[in-house]
Amino acid sequence: MNSPNQPLPTFDEVLLCTPQTTDEQVGLFLRRCLIPCSEGEKIYTMLFADELSYDVSCRAEKLFQHLQHYSSSYRLVILCNCEREHSYIPSVFSQYKVHMIPQRPLVEIQRYLQHHYRVTQPSSSAASVFKDNMCVGIVSSKRAGVGK
Repeated sequence: MNSPNQPLPTFDEVLLCTPQTTDEQVGLFLRRCLIPCSEGEKIYTMLFADELSYDVSCRAEKLFQHLQHYSSSYRLVILCNCEREHSYIPSVFSQYKVHMIPQRPLVEIQRYLQHHYRVTQPSSSAASVFKDNMCVGIVSSKRAGVGK
């Protein structure tokens, strides 16, 4: 948010982890992050890394330890659910833990995301479904099974 016109992370910089995420997916991601290349200073982010299976987490740790020797200037952020802080990945990387508190007000964060997710020329786009021609949206309900 310090550079409002800088683009959001691309698909190769973010890994959204689920219990079904494979060790191959994690391995490719870690290789992109930890093996030096000339693509600039990207920040790689693993989201919900606490949801990785035990086997995948173990392999990821071993690969991280191996690849870490290739570069000392990598930029990796691992985000986990604080309620699952005792699962494998958060435990292994606990020495690097930083408790994050948003530094900007919610309204400012929303404005920043609206800047990046607004479709500028909505011509029969799915974005017309969401408020203010946004190309993403969150649909939620407090009740389960209401067709969302």
